[in-house]
Amino acid sequence: MTFGQRLKQLRREAGVTQRELAQKTGLDFSYISKLENDRNPPPAADTIVRICDALGVPAERLLALKGRLPSEIQETVTGNVAAQEFLRVTHSLGLTNNDWKRLSEQARRLRGKPR
Repeated sequence: MTFGQRLKQLRREAGVTQRELAQKTGLDFSYISKLENDRNPPPAADTIVRICDALGVPAERLLALKGRLPSEIQETVTGNVAAQEFLRVTHSLGLTNNDWKRLSEQARRLRGKPR
């Protein structure tokens, strides 16, 4: 799925029109249309975060399509050898989406913060 296709999907799931998203983000309506139709490349990370905030979705949902991570996650990974090893191991295991969800829930329970 392209960045534009995913953006359109998230916007529709949020029940927001392109014009409403433009108003909420301060972006031009035609720019959002061009993004959704893949006529413009994905925007800068700060703009993606603004769009996701307006849609009420985690920024990772779009940043990952651009090959980016939120800065706080990137800092955690780059500054923590154990986190890097964890990602290396989990990557090699070929986890499914369901596996990742279960792993996330186990991490929450480890810290006493279940959903």
